[in-house]
Amino acid sequence: MDILFLIGGLLLILLGANGLTDGAASIAKRFRIPSIVIGLTIVAFGTSAPELVVSVTSAIKGSADIAIGNIVGSNIFNSLMIVGCTALFAPIVISGNTLRKEIPLCILSSIALLICANDVFLDHSAENILSITDGLILLCFFVIFLGYTFAIAFQGKKEEEEEIKQLPVWRSVLYIIGGLGALIAGGHFFVDGAANIARSLGVSESIIGLTLVAGGTSLPELATSIVAALKKNPEIAIGNVIGSNLFNIFFVLGCSASITPLHLVGINNTDLLVLVGSSILLWVFGLFFAKRTITRIEGSILILCYIAYTTVLIYNL
Repeated sequence: MDILFLIGGLLLILLGANGLTDGAASIAKRFRIPSIVIGLTIVAFGTSAPELVVSVTSAIKGSADIAIGNIVGSNIFNSLMIVGCTALFAPIVISGNTLRKEIPLCILSSIALLICANDVFLDHSAENILSITDGLILLCFFVIFLGYTFAIAFQGKKEEEEEIKQLPVWRSVLYIIGGLGALIAGGHFFVDGAANIARSLGVSESIIGLTLVAGGTSLPELATSIVAALKKNPEIAIGNVIGSNLFNIFFVLGCSASITPLHLVGINNTDLLVLVGSSILLWVFGLFFAKRTITRIEGSILILCYIAYTTVLIYNL
């Protein structure tokens, strides 16, 4: 039954995110909002909605390890598994701007989380907590990142904007309401299922969050990247991964911690250092090898790194 809750909740989240995104994008287009703005806000929110719903729901229900493990695990999965799998389909060319600014910003977000989550080491506190103050700081970083993204986007070419499908008003409203309902219900089912599975197996919620929940909520990013590679646009994968990682830490964790303090019990510095290391490895591969290209060999190395990390998690149960 818990597995059905988990799978059913995830399906509701994915369907809800898709419906909400399509409906909101159509309404925005009707009010003549530029496609690039829609892409940077509504569509970006849609692909990260699973992480947002699961983490916020987990925080409200007191499952902080699922909330944090979901984000840490998703970002590791994005950097290692999604980029690795995409590179196997087609080598990924990384732009100079991405290497100089966006991937370093992704590394910075991981380091910021590492610092915020080390109260015991840095402040000699009794436990590590992502406080409401930490959450607000992360949200401030998100506002800066969003401003940077808009500035870069509006310098781009107008003809590269993606066409947004305009739906009838009644259908757009129905998609938005139905999508929100599905997201909320799916979030509750998914978190309850994951927490119950963890308890029944005697596994910590942090392990479930870092693996099962993280992989499940990263499905939209994985699908987007694989489809992009098949359509001979593998470079989209990097933008997808970087944007998702930054959105996850700055916005999703920022919102979750702002609602209620998150106590870190099962998430430790090993997981956070792997998070930082995965971003650095991505940057190193792009900067120093094969002329700003993630090759199939490098993609294989990224996948092996993720498998090794997951194996260590399982071995240490």
